[in-house]
Amino acid sequence: MPWVDVQGTDIYYHAEGEGHPLVFLHGMSSCGEAWFQQFEAFAHRFRVIAYDSVNHGHSSNSPRDEPEPDRVDELEGFLAALGVERPVLAGNSMGGATLLRWATRHPGDALALVPSGSGVARSGEGEGEAEMARRLAKPLGDETIFLPFGDSLTERLRQERPVLYDRYFRIRSTATRIEALRHPRARTARNPSRDELAGVVGSITSPMLIVVGGVDWALPAAEHLHELVPGSRLEVVDGAPHNVYWEAADEYNAALSKFLDEVL
Repeated sequence: MPWVDVQGTDIYYHAEGEGHPLVFLHGMSSCGEAWFQQFEAFAHRFRVIAYDSVNHGHSSNSPRDEPEPDRVDELEGFLAALGVERPVLAGNSMGGATLLRWATRHPGDALALVPSGSGVARSGEGEGEAEMARRLAKPLGDETIFLPFGDSLTERLRQERPVLYDRYFRIRSTATRIEALRHPRARTARNPSRDELAGVVGSITSPMLIVVGGVDWALPAAEHLHELVPGSRLEVVDGAPHNVYWEAADEYNAALSKFLDEVL
């Protein structure tokens, strides 16, 4: 269970396997453990890595009176600390947004990029994403110990695979994340607007596979990202929700495996 210091944050991460680094980035209020199904699928051929971002999981909290650290700076620091070069980066939701912002700083430095549950909303669209962010960042009361996750998973999953559904509640409801939601930090001023991001993602040259659930509110933004990035590929998983990698792991893993076979 290793930790590493990244810009003053005690970052928890997990790594398995050997081979080219495949780094997974979790979504808002989630954690690296959420990628366990991808570890099972890819650790036999890659060095699979996932870490808990600041104010999440088992990593440490940032100071309450300071803006939340920039997650792209964090990703850069984490990769440098582990000596990771030319990674395959896969991220869901917030992790996908971090991946895209990182890639605009490093347009061709990744071997491949796989954003899911994310994209670039068109002007006048994306209210679902904004509303989701507001709900997830709403300060918690003292009685809350299991963090809600809105429509990131479906009712069908709760009925058909209740253990997998309930597991997501447990792994993400850590003391670090609960503390951060009870005392929200100010957002960093470095986050670009959707129009700013739309203007620069076209410079990305690393191969990109965009994966999105067919019932995900981020589907229009994913489609727009596909239009903006030349040569990108779009995989829509029918009936899958925002957390496509969790609920539709078999389909997600199959699409990722096929893409990496072609890239490698």
